[in-house]
Amino acid sequence: MMISARTSGKPVSHDRRAFRQRFYPDITAREWNDWRWQLRNRIRDLAGLERIIPLTEDERTAVLRRQDALPVGFTPYYASLISRDDPADPIRKTMIPVQAEFISSPGEMVDPLGEDPHSPVPGLVHTYPDKVLFLVTDFCATYCRYCTRSRMVGAGEYLPDRNIWTNALDYIREHREVRDVLLSGGDPLILSEDRLEWLLARLHEIPHVEFLRVGTKIPAVMPQRITPRLVKMLKKYHPLFFSIHFTHPAELTRECARACARLADAGIPLGSQTVLLAGVNDDPSVMKALMLGLLKMRVKPYYLHQCDAVAGSSHFRTPISTGKAIIRNLHGYTTGYAVPTYMLDAPGGGGKVPLTPDYIEGREGDTVLVRNHQGDKYRYVDGERNAQHPTSKHER
Repeated sequence: MMISARTSGKPVSHDRRAFRQRFYPDITAREWNDWRWQLRNRIRDLAGLERIIPLTEDERTAVLRRQDALPVGFTPYYASLISRDDPADPIRKTMIPVQAEFISSPGEMVDPLGEDPHSPVPGLVHTYPDKVLFLVTDFCATYCRYCTRSRMVGAGEYLPDRNIWTNALDYIREHREVRDVLLSGGDPLILSEDRLEWLLARLHEIPHVEFLRVGTKIPAVMPQRITPRLVKMLKKYHPLFFSIHFTHPAELTRECARACARLADAGIPLGSQTVLLAGVNDDPSVMKALMLGLLKMRVKPYYLHQCDAVAGSSHFRTPISTGKAIIRNLHGYTTGYAVPTYMLDAPGGGGKVPLTPDYIEGREGDTVLVRNHQGDKYRYVDGERNAQHPTSKHER
């Protein structure tokens, strides 16, 4: 049974045993908890969807229309988190297409972040001076309907190809300014331990690469992948950081908490990346529950992203004012550890721009007027003029 409030911030106790018995009666618990079984048995087409979820006419038509880019695909485990009866269910809205995906709005682009023009070799994006994005695969365990890389994921262009990887590694070796490598895709954790270690080991031995990051949604959508064997391997390549994509408190299940605990116990710092989505998590109470729930699982809320203007995403995007209001609602009403940085990725490759609420009301001489989280005004002597024109010892 689903919990009555999907916003408590506590690990969610969905009855996946009942789900499994109803829709996968011949599958053992051991198979269900095998990440390879989860990956092989993803729901990928209309028949698979309709076997589990009664689709609306809009959803059904969208699935039939969606024949090229951004395939449908999510694990049986993640399907168990979706409401069968509510088309407005937040997880359902992020996984099942609707016809709004086929509407292109002003300002939307196929490649909204301008990654392709900043790709010096296949699979590598070099936008910032000291860090690169390494797209190691285009395959995901689940395909989010608002995906920034909907132009490429699931297309087979960036398979785990060692020739592509070798060329990317050569580029990183030749560019000594690169200190930070973010493995992404697709999702790097769909790789086998052997393939992933092959890549991590070669990156780790490059002297000027100071730390590695992995961008993944696996702990939320297929926590079975975080096995003791995987964690034992990852521990060898510190400093290693994980940026985990979380969307809604409903993802914070006991399985997810166990996966995050294994990673945290291995000394891997965990940060969350959340996309602000209309009708999914754009409510302050939902966002607060998500951020506090993540902290309890030792995942530091890192970024809250304004939804990128990828083609067909207008039904997911909120006004920037919505995100700023959510951040303002978090400030002062919960620990600062639970407040992510609200970010906009500037279109065309401009990089991340913080969208912080402005608490400065004005200035009167050296006094700054500020307003706190409760709306009360305070005066603070800034001393900016004295800082700009310091008095010498002889003038004191």
